[in-house]
Amino acid sequence: MSSPTATPVAVGEPVAAAAPPRRPRRRRGSRGVQRSGLAPLLLLSPAGLVIIALTIVPIGYLVWMSFTDAGQRMLFTGEYDVVGLQQYRDILSDADFWRSFARTVGFTAAMVGGSVLLGMGVAQLLGKVGRVLRWAVTIVLIFAWAMPNVASSMVWGWLFQPGYGVGNWLLTQTHLFGDVTDTNWADRPGLAFVCIWMLIVWQAVPFVALTLHAAQSQVDPAYYEAARMDGAGEWRVYWTITVHFLRPTLLLVTILSIIWDFNVFNQIWLISKGGPNGATSTLGVYAYRNAFVSFHFGVGSAIAVLTTLLLLVLTAFYVRSLVRTGEEL
Repeated sequence: MSSPTATPVAVGEPVAAAAPPRRPRRRRGSRGVQRSGLAPLLLLSPAGLVIIALTIVPIGYLVWMSFTDAGQRMLFTGEYDVVGLQQYRDILSDADFWRSFARTVGFTAAMVGGSVLLGMGVAQLLGKVGRVLRWAVTIVLIFAWAMPNVASSMVWGWLFQPGYGVGNWLLTQTHLFGDVTDTNWADRPGLAFVCIWMLIVWQAVPFVALTLHAAQSQVDPAYYEAARMDGAGEWRVYWTITVHFLRPTLLLVTILSIIWDFNVFNQIWLISKGGPNGATSTLGVYAYRNAFVSFHFGVGSAIAVLTTLLLLVLTAFYVRSLVRTGEEL
């Protein structure tokens, strides 16, 4: 039994292609447009509310506090006065602020330089060892990276504890520095700086090494073979090929390290508390002392705002380099 709408086709005649079924037209009424416009906003609203509550509101309150003289009076009475830009003028004319700023820049340069150079060395070694040893080193690096900085700072303090610190004992056994068993690293400016530097570099090297090793593994081995066939030495090959291809990743890792090391506070406070005599007091320690030791919340807020502005400049360079790297890729 044939369908009443079917058209009979004679044998041997070409069969015309069936027309594709028409898609039903979507009715774009005002309600449909309204739903399509509200749906993304409804989906983004939970994350947006969290960002507003945890980021925008605290930053806004911090900026507002920086224009006030909030201090101990506010703790007991809830009262404070708006002083405008007076806090900023006082801070920018304070010699301690500029000494802390210079110390922060020096700390950051030393820590970033050590982290990047040692990370490049470890990344290069990861490419030279066997598979089993590479996995073992990678796991150790991940454990070191995942360790909370408060816990690692406490362990570091125990290692260099005067009297029974394992680090002091090992240094004494080498007979290179004499008997340093009872040496208190936090009491000497140079030793306190070296102790903090070693701790932060130890924490930063895993990220730098693993990131650079991942980028280095993407380089085509044909470049290395061609360079060696042309008689280039290993140093020449590393500088000309490896560093050339790692340049975008190196730039991003360096900028990220600058941002992180500029904000270092926990390690410095737990190791030396900014001492001795303020020798290791960076901007973070300077702001903490003003805000929570001297109870000058307005001054501490103004220092935090100035530090944030400096970091925003660095972040702008980071975003710009990300965009340029994306264009190159």
